[in-house]
Formats: sequence, C-alpha cells, structure tokens
Amino acid sequence: MTNITAVQAANSTETLESSLKKPLLGVNIDHVATLRQARGVNYPSPLAAALLCEQAGADGITIHLREDRRHIQDADVYEIAEQLTTRMNLEIAATTEMLEIARKVKPFWVCLVPEKRAELTTEGGLNVAGQMPWLTDYIAKLQAVGIKVSLFIDPEDKQIAAAVTCGADAIELHTGAYAEAGLAGNIDKMNAELTRIKQAVRTTQDANSNMLINAGHGLTRDNVHAIAQIDGIYELNIGHALIADAVFVGLEQAVIMMKNAMYESA
Repeated sequence: MTNITAVQAANSTETLESSLKKPLLGVNIDHVATLRQARGVNYPSPLAAALLCEQAGADGITIHLREDRRHIQDADVYEIAEQLTTRMNLEIAATTEMLEIARKVKPFWVCLVPEKRAELTTEGGLNVAGQMPWLTDYIAKLQAVGIKVSLFIDPEDKQIAAAVTCGADAIELHTGAYAEAGLAGNIDKMNAELTRIKQAVRTTQDANSNMLINAGHGLTRDNVHAIAQIDGIYELNIGHALIADAVFVGLEQAVIMMKNAMYESA
C-alpha cells in the first residue's frame, strides 16, 4: 500500500454532531460472509465477527444485503440485528423487496446504495438527483418506522442538494476515487480528491447543519488518517481492508489497528 504521509488534512467548520472531534468507526463484515459463501458452509460466522468487532471497539456494524445475496444472507441480517450491542447500518438497494425487509428488521440505520449485478463492489455513488420522487417516498417509509436513513453519494454538489431535499438523515461520501489514487501512487490526484471531499463536507454543512456526514469505500490503514481528520465527518465505514488485515492479525486487533490509524498523528 502507498505511503501517504505527505497528504495533509486541513480544518473545516465543525457541525454540531461532529463536535466529538473523532469520527466513529463502523466495521463492514460482508467479507466474512464472502469467505463462508465461497465454500457453501456455515463458517465463519458473520454474527461472531460482528460481536468480536464490537468488543474491540467498533462503534457500529455495517452489512450489505445485496439483491444477488453474494455474501450476507437474510438470516444473517435478522440474527445480527437481535444480538448487536451497538447499532446496525444495513446497506440496501432502494427496491421494494429491500424496503419490506428493512421495515421488518428495523436497523438503527439504513444506507441506500446503488447496485449492479456484475460489479465486484459498489462502483460509485447513488444518483439521488435522478430519482428524487422515488427516493423521497422510500426514505419517508423507512423513517416512519423509526429507521434513520443515509444516502451513499459521490462528493458532488447536485447529489448533496438532492439528498437534503429528499429528507435523508445523513449522507455517506464515496471515498473510492481518493483511495484508488493512493493505490496508484498518484499523490496529486489523491490530494485533489481529498480537497473535493472536504468541500463536499462544507457544502453539506451549509445546506443542512443537522445532517450527519459519513464517509467510506476503499479506506485502509494507509489512507484513512487524512479522511478521519476532516472536521464534520461523523463516521467512517470500513470493511475490505480491515478484514484483510484480520487474516494476519486477527479481527479484534485489526479493529484496534484501524482506530489507531484513524486517530494517531501521521
């Protein structure tokens, strides 16, 4: 992984919710289920992984119930929801089927994400601006049963404005372009993307000071610190890199190491 100590984060205006100074860590455990599904067995257990992450200091657990059920299964969602001591962030596509499941499970958060059957992972943010009537109604139906709703979007003004108009409780800024630039060793591009994310935070704060701002996708111990230092970021959701670290150091230690990377000086 690329050393990015040259990438420095600058301060921006604090929001009410980000006055904690340090962003929370949500751990995505999808790829524990990926390993299980590769052999069609009943191990490793996503539930056991979720509980270990909580014990190690995770502030929440993220799982993505995809339409193709390639990793997390319906039974996982219900089982994990019953036993978490923190909170569940359930990622779903904005479909009728997923709406019904979410309204039954009632996770603390639902994060609406785009989905393509052939993709290896989520390739970009949700086009909120292009489907505002549907998403406005969809969000309201989730909120009606007490679920908070986040929208996974690219750091673009029009998507931020649409998310605010739709009535979402939070956005999650897609950090994939930032992460990919780092992996390619393109520090100029990485800095440009970091600046774009910072500006998106400021734009969101100006549009709605009560909206929470999360971020995630492609974040690793090598690149997370600069994102974690942006004032206004409430939570980071991290999965693949953390689970990859766990192969070598164990899941609990991987959570601790990620939190250290987030908070300690570069």
